Amino acid sequence: MAEYITTTDQNVALNADIPFNQVSSSCRKGNVLPVAPGLFTLRGGSNGNPARYRVSISANVQIPTGGTLTPIALGITYDGVVLPESIAIITPQAVAQYEHIYNEVTVVVPCGCCANVGARYVDGTPDDPATVGTPAITVRRQATLGVTRTA
Repeated sequence: MAEYITTTDQNVALNADIPFNQVSSSCRKGNVLPVAPGLFTLRGGSNGNPARYRVSISANVQIPTGGTLTPIALGITYDGVVLPESIAIITPQAVAQYEHIYNEVTVVVPCGCCANVGARYVDGTPDDPATVGTPAITVRRQATLGVTRTA
């Protein structure tokens, strides 16, 4: 399991990746590798079997003071594309009031390949950034898909 966090509030523009600047827990087997502040490479499976990962995002989000009250959505990206099933949407009760947002998805990485995952602010008012507080992205490798081979 690997978990990456940010402990400070940050304003994130619409369609921008959410940066993570601290390691809470790193993967000791090298299956999850940070490649940029908000981007992580997942290693594919072996022995002809793809690898499965459970990826989750969690954050407190708000529209900053002076912004327009609109829904806020965060999503998980897979090789730069937001996965539709990963989009979590909340509508804040008021401007400058934090709401918690969470979602998780399973991603499959083919054998011998790698994939990049991250989190992105995907819906809101284009002129207003969202303030993202204490975001976390967690990646857990799951059991390998396919047939178990015996000697």
